[in-house]
Amino acid sequence: MLPSGFAKIPIWRRWFGRRSERAGAKYLRKQGYRILGKNVEDRLGEIDLLALDGETIVVVEVRSSESRTFDELAATVNHEKQKRLTNALLRFVQRRKLWNVGVRFDILALRWPPTARVPEVRHYRHAFQMMGKYQFHS
Repeated sequence: MLPSGFAKIPIWRRWFGRRSERAGAKYLRKQGYRILGKNVEDRLGEIDLLALDGETIVVVEVRSSESRTFDELAATVNHEKQKRLTNALLRFVQRRKLWNVGVRFDILALRWPPTARVPEVRHYRHAFQMMGKYQFHS
């Protein structure tokens, strides 16, 4: 039996997404981040990359394309996706009892020119705040 949602995505798209996530993890490591997990899943969602930046846990959503601009890619992380990522992070923190830790949400936008072996990367740090009933107000 296939994992939930696995058969819904074409093979080439899964391959492209995993390739982009590997490239994103490599980029973050070069920036001094420690990768805590890739494709961190539970029954309600997935976090593409979970990283540590100093003492801050960073949820990284990876978006990639051959033709879209960086800003178009980042804009695909809409409010609904932000809510799902917020809830996935909260479940992760609760399961591991990681109280009083700093968290943030970043987006990595990767563009793969047709002949490139490595992508062009734009890193959107602090891309959004927690959404839903856990949203912070200043």
